[in-house]
Amino acid sequence: MMPAFYLPLDEHTYRSTPHTVGPWGPDSQHLGPPSALLVRSLSDTDRLLARVTFEVLGPVPVADLTVTTAVERPGRSVELASATLSHNGRAALVARAWRISTSDTTPVAGGSGVPLPPPSAAVPMEVPEHWGGGYLSAVEWLSLSGGIFTPGDALVWARPLVDVVEGSPITPLERLFAVVDSSSGVSSRVDIRKWYAINTDLTVHLHRRPVGEWVGLDARTTIGPDGVGVATSTVHDVEGPVGATAQALFVRER
Repeated sequence: MMPAFYLPLDEHTYRSTPHTVGPWGPDSQHLGPPSALLVRSLSDTDRLLARVTFEVLGPVPVADLTVTTAVERPGRSVELASATLSHNGRAALVARAWRISTSDTTPVAGGSGVPLPPPSAAVPMEVPEHWGGGYLSAVEWLSLSGGIFTPGDALVWARPLVDVVEGSPITPLERLFAVVDSSSGVSSRVDIRKWYAINTDLTVHLHRRPVGEWVGLDARTTIGPDGVGVATSTVHDVEGPVGATAQALFVRER
C-alpha cells in the first residue's frame, strides 16, 4: 500500500498515487487530496487559515502535478495568498486563502456550538462495493447518521489513512482539507447513480486550528428547482466545531 496521496518529484511537482482516484473514473481525482495538497503549500505556523476558497477549473487528472504559490496581498496581520495546481501547464484547481496572524482571544472565545458524539459512538459507513478502492478506501468512514447513498442530512466522522505527501507526516489541518469536500457527497439528496451533483467550488472557514486524527461533518444539502444546489457543513474535531464549509452544486439527471 502506497503511504501517501502524492509522491514528491521535486520541490513543486508531485506524482498522484492510486489513493487519489475518485469514484467517477480511474483518470480523475476526488477533490479531497488536491485540496489538502494546496493547503499544505499555504500553511503558515504563525497565521491561521481563516478562509480558503477552491475554484474547480476542471477535472484533476491522476498524473504529475505542479503547485505554484503567490502572496496576492501582503500584510503583517492579514494577508491573502493563493496556490494553483496544474498539469502540463493547465490549471485545474486554484485556492485563495486569507491568513490571519494569531493572538490570544481566549477571554472572549465561544459560540462554536455543540460537539458531535465521538467516533466511538459511530458505525462503519457503508460504501458500495463497486466504489471500493481509490480515495474512498484511503479514508476510514464512520456514520452517526446518514452517509453515501442515504439521501439527506448526515453526521459522519472520517480519518485519512495515508499522508498527503510521502515522507511528510500528515497534519490535522491537512486531514481536515482531505475530507471536507465530501460534505456534499455524504449529504446528497439524490441518488448519485442517477443524478449528477457536482460542486464547482469549496469554501472553508475556520475559527481555530483543528486537532487530532478525526474530522467530523455535520452536513446538509439543499437543491433548488433550477438545477442548482448548495451543500454546507459544520466541521468538527474531537474537541468540537472548528469551522464551516459551503459548496455550489451543478445538479442534472444523468
